Amino acid sequence: MDKTYSPHAIEARHYARWEAEGRFRAQGGDTAFCIVIPPPNVTGTLHMGHAFQDTIMDALTRYHRLRGDNTLWQHGTDHAGIATQMVVERQLNAAGTSRRDIGRDAFVEKVWEWKDTSGNRINDQLRRLGASVDWDRERFTMDEGLSDAVTEVFVRLHDEGLIYRGKRLVNWDPVLHTALSDLEVLSEDENGSLWHFRYPLEDGSGHLTVATTRPETMLGDTAVAVHPEDERYRDLVGKRVRLPLVDRLIPIVADDYVDPEFGTGCVKITPAHDFNDYDIGQRHSLEIINILDDNAAINDNAPERFRGMDRFDARKAVVAEFESLGLLEGVEHVVVLAQREVCRQIVFFADIGFVATDINAAVVVVPGGNAMPPPELATDAPVLDLVHPVEVGLGPVLGNELDITILDRGDGRVGERLDLHVPLVCQIGLNHSTAAVAARHLELMRLDTF
Repeated sequence: MDKTYSPHAIEARHYARWEAEGRFRAQGGDTAFCIVIPPPNVTGTLHMGHAFQDTIMDALTRYHRLRGDNTLWQHGTDHAGIATQMVVERQLNAAGTSRRDIGRDAFVEKVWEWKDTSGNRINDQLRRLGASVDWDRERFTMDEGLSDAVTEVFVRLHDEGLIYRGKRLVNWDPVLHTALSDLEVLSEDENGSLWHFRYPLEDGSGHLTVATTRPETMLGDTAVAVHPEDERYRDLVGKRVRLPLVDRLIPIVADDYVDPEFGTGCVKITPAHDFNDYDIGQRHSLEIINILDDNAAINDNAPERFRGMDRFDARKAVVAEFESLGLLEGVEHVVVLAQREVCRQIVFFADIGFVATDINAAVVVVPGGNAMPPPELATDAPVLDLVHPVEVGLGPVLGNELDITILDRGDGRVGERLDLHVPLVCQIGLNHSTAAVAARHLELMRLDTF
């Protein structure tokens, strides 16, 4: 007998025998018990959090199995499309090629190869933990059957009028060409600059000074906002300034969002490239002018001399022109919040798909972060205007590609086509009695039937 206990050899031998004998398969009496493992991202490895939750689920599963219940612990992995795409693209770049060079089909094959490598690592970890999942039922979120389920969900939601396609302000990755959730936008402090620009009043009587960390966005400005109680600018509300470089007249509006104690108390408003500006724009019916394309280059909505420039090159060009016109009042070196990713995501107005915010079939998020299902919605339910549509369109290359033709549903809609990509942060399970909504500062939730 060995002097010390050697768990590696002993546990691996017993686990292999249990698995070979089918001890973990769903079987038992009439009473059913099922747990679905929260699918770990195929790009990574399991950590202590997984070990903690899986131990609890394993204990519950084994308890019900010992009771003779028909017990299933369903295992699967998530394709984590954005992260996976980045990993595989880096591998291709290191080999001197790219996903555009090899095409979508070949790229997806490379992703499946990566999935087999990384997914097997996760499975090996689960086996070392002794997790009694039913390996015969293992699934991957891009398996054919699950992709069919996503298609069914979209057809059903479209049939009930809960999906529509429209323009929406989104976090956009100009490299992967996909919308990002707020949770995927990783930011950190870094040294930056705050430029102070002068916007001349229309009547030539003076100017307003605004400050920005992103000078290129001024090409899409549609207003300057001041606080309604700010005595310095009260008489200017309703008048207009001439937007330099663009020669566009834009209004001066009063809005409570503006902090009169910050800077000059004047804020440039670019509804197409800032979430707060977008809200102000909606309140004052401002024009929305998107000046960036999906590669983060200046588009045709800007003056011709800036078109096609990368946004950082355009930033330098805008600052240089303001300086040459004598409209650059100054520049401060400040600490700014910037994205950690190399691509530096942008905020812009995109044509994208959404799930509608139907209060009768939605979860409403109220202050404090608590969610209320529809039966609990009373007439005095607070702050329902926080609800926003949930973005579900324009996913990355690795995703469930939908190409759906809506057949005749008995209401005259024949051959209506749905062509949407599902972003991977939005792999949601819905049925006809549930809709998904999102509220400010809250990202997509997985909802079950109430």
